Amino acid sequence: MDYQHSHTPPKGYSYEATPFKRNVIAIWIRHHRRYDYNLGDEVRSIWGFYDTKTKTYYSAVSASIIGEPVSLDQTTPYSATIPKENVSV
Repeated sequence: MDYQHSHTPPKGYSYEATPFKRNVIAIWIRHHRRYDYNLGDEVRSIWGFYDTKTKTYYSAVSASIIGEPVSLDQTTPYSATIPKENVSV
């Protein structure tokens, strides 16, 4: 797939890219630890999305909903979602 992830996956993790929509790739972060709740299978979480046509990364609202465009330098190896700051008065 036409995508280059600039983050190095954390120890025990890897990335997986799967087709999502035309020109859009879903990027998953896979945790290679085995869990009892899913019969010992590895788990994966959506990291974010990448549009191959515009070469734009997007945060993920969920595994099926694309969020806002993000700059790769604002993301972390674990997620493309940028935390919102809570400002209390």
